[in-house]
Amino acid sequence: MSSYETNMDWKLTLSTFTAIFLAEMGDKTQLAIFSLTSTTRRPLPVFVGGAAALITVTALGVLFGEAVLKILPAAILNKIAAIMFIGIGIWIWFKG
Repeated sequence: MSSYETNMDWKLTLSTFTAIFLAEMGDKTQLAIFSLTSTTRRPLPVFVGGAAALITVTALGVLFGEAVLKILPAAILNKIAAIMFIGIGIWIWFKG
């Protein structure tokens, strides 16, 4: 299966949406959007700016991920990501 296959993988799309939705719920990005909306009282520009920022960050992540996969096998990349998440968790544990 090519990374540029034209058929949409709806199962992957739904799992990606669910993972990102749950990860972003209640995080600092959502709190910043809440704060900007409540202080400016202009929800549409805040929504458009926030959505554009999330789309841009996602595009960068996809492009970077695809480039890294050309250098490292997916299994190694997954292990590196897992170690980084554990490291961040430990750092947050001791920081807080």
